[in-house]
Amino acid sequence: MKVKYSKYVPNPLDDLDMDELLSKLSDLLLSSGFDNPWDPGGGMDRTMQALHDAILEALFSGGVLPPDVVDKLFGEQAEGSAEETRQQLEQLISQIIQRMQESGYITGAPDLDAERQRRAQGGGGDGDAQPVQFEVTDKALDFLGFRALRDLLGSLGHSSAGRHDTRDLSTGVETSGAPKPYEFGDTLNIDATATILNAVTRQAAERHATDAGAGPARLELGQEAYQPEPGTAPPVTTSGIDIDYQDLMVAQGEYQSSCATVLMLDCSHSMILYGEDRFTPAKRVAMALAQLIRTQYPGDTLQAVLFHDSAEEIPIRELGRVRVGPYYTNTREGLRLARRLLEKQRKDMRQIVMITDGKPSALTQPDGRIYKNAFGLDPFVIAETFAEVSACARAGIMINTFMLARDYDLVAFVRRVAAMCRGKAYFTTPYTLGQYVLMDYLDKKTRTVH
Repeated sequence: MKVKYSKYVPNPLDDLDMDELLSKLSDLLLSSGFDNPWDPGGGMDRTMQALHDAILEALFSGGVLPPDVVDKLFGEQAEGSAEETRQQLEQLISQIIQRMQESGYITGAPDLDAERQRRAQGGGGDGDAQPVQFEVTDKALDFLGFRALRDLLGSLGHSSAGRHDTRDLSTGVETSGAPKPYEFGDTLNIDATATILNAVTRQAAERHATDAGAGPARLELGQEAYQPEPGTAPPVTTSGIDIDYQDLMVAQGEYQSSCATVLMLDCSHSMILYGEDRFTPAKRVAMALAQLIRTQYPGDTLQAVLFHDSAEEIPIRELGRVRVGPYYTNTREGLRLARRLLEKQRKDMRQIVMITDGKPSALTQPDGRIYKNAFGLDPFVIAETFAEVSACARAGIMINTFMLARDYDLVAFVRRVAAMCRGKAYFTTPYTLGQYVLMDYLDKKTRTVH
C-alpha cells in the first residue's frame, strides 16, 4: 500500500476556543431589542450580517484567537496582498459560522444559491429580499446559562451551594447540633455515643439501687450519673449493654428546606430605553438562576413570568429568546399570576423574585380592558397593586424586588412592598444585578421559616 504525504497546513480554527467565542457573542445571542427598540420582533439583530460583524469584533478584540495567530494572519507578518487578506478573513469567518452550526449552537442558514438561480431564471429581482437570519438553539442557551452561573458564582467566592440552611434543627443526616431523645417520627439517625452512655448510666443506677435494697430505680435524663464511693470498686458485670427505648438519642442536623420561586421579569419598553440595555442582563441572570436550581437545588422549583401590559408564564427554556416591546408595566397582574403559580406548590418556602426598572403604570380591569397611565404611580394603580401584595403576604409568599432605577417615589414604593411581605428590596445596576440575585438566593433566605 502506497502512502502519499503532503505538507501540513495549520488551520487557524485549531487555536479557536469555541466556548470563549460563544461567550463573547452572548450579547448578540441574547439580544433584547436594544439595538433597534422599534423592532420588537427582533429581525435586524439576528441576521447573518450581524453575526458576521460580532465574530469579526471578537476575533480582533475579544481574545478568542491567540495574538500571535492574529498577527500572523492579518498583521504585519501576513503574507499576500490586502485583498487576499480580506478574502482569507471572510473565509475564516464563514468557517467559524459553519462550525457553530455543526456544533448545534445556531440554526443553519438556508441555501440561497438555488433561490438566486431561480430568481435569475424567472427574471425576478432580489431588491426586496429580506436579510438572512439565524436562530439560537437550546444548546447555546443552556451553555450561556452555565457560563453566566460560573462567572457569577466566581465573583461571589465560596458559597454554600446545594441546600438552604435555616435556624431550625431537624434529625437529618448531617450532624450539626446536640443530640436529643428520640421521639416517634424522627429520622433514625441514632447517635451511638449518647445512646450507649444513657444505657450504661441507667443500668449502673439500677444496680446501685438494687444493691442498696431500695428496689429498682431509673436515672432520668439530666440527673447525675452514679459514682462509686471513694475507696470502693465499681460494680463489675459480664453481661452486655441493655439498650432500652428511653435510651435512644438521635443526632440533630440543620433543617434544610425546599423553595418554590417565581421569577418576574419586567419586559416593558423602559427596560431598553435611556441609553442602557437592562433586559439582556436580567435574562442572563434568570438563565443562571435556572442553571443553579437545576444542578444544585434539585428539590426547588423555578417558574418565569413576564409582565408588561398584562402577564404570562413562559417556559424556562425560552428565557433567552424573550424580548421587550412597546409595553407599559402591569405589576399587579404579574404578582397575581405569580401568586397563583406558587399557591400550587407545596414547599416550605415560596418567594417571588421581581426584576423591574419602572413604576406600575398599567392595570387589568375586571372587564379585561387595560387601564394605562404612562406617568406611573397612579393612585388607582398603586392601590390595586398593594392589594395584590397583601394577598401574597396572606399566602405566606415573600417578594424580593431587584430595582434597576433609583427614582425617589419608586424607592418608597419598593420599600413598602418589601415591608408588607417580609421581603427585601435591592437597588442595583445591570452590572451588579447577577451578584445580588444569586447572593440573595444562596444566602439564608429561609430565616422566615420558624
